[in-house]
Amino acid sequence: MLESDVDADPMVQFDRWWQEALQSQIDEVNAMTLATADNNGIPSARIVLLKEFNAQGFVFFTNYRSKKGQELLENPNACLVFFWKELERQVRITGTAAMVEGTDSDSYFSSRPYESQLGAWASEQSQSIEGREVINERTAKYREQFGDKIPRPEWWGGYIIKPRSMEFWQGRPGRLHDRILYSLENSGAWKIERLAP
Repeated sequence: MLESDVDADPMVQFDRWWQEALQSQIDEVNAMTLATADNNGIPSARIVLLKEFNAQGFVFFTNYRSKKGQELLENPNACLVFFWKELERQVRITGTAAMVEGTDSDSYFSSRPYESQLGAWASEQSQSIEGREVINERTAKYREQFGDKIPRPEWWGGYIIKPRSMEFWQGRPGRLHDRILYSLENSGAWKIERLAP
């Protein structure tokens, strides 16, 4: 991977790799690590699923009251990592999180399976509970309350991670990997440089 081979826009470059990952039929190609930190700088990470990307950034959906939601409220800086082992590729994205428009969250929520919609109401994500029966009871309660049409909870929706830097890592023999870093400059242009492996 040479600097002359990559696109000047990291989102276009990501789309190239994304399409190749889709064509390779990797399981859960949209799985990405989301790293956040609280206002004391204590980090945490978990796997979430990418639901959309566009010129502005990368979108996923969650419970705003969850640990990740609370950390993003306190500290909107976040990092995403995609790792496609079969292609020996990794993409690391550092940026700032913002909530997506409510209409976008409504649209995605309505497309989810019924049981997933129920789960958004039944689970107080990241909160301590006494046992599995708590979830079962809450699921039954909301199934009875809402019937077939479940509204989006106000505490559930999407975030977009707007990138400030994106690193593309291509594995090579002898651990002499290619690493191309895009950094967003104050002018709004992307600076491209190679990093040592």
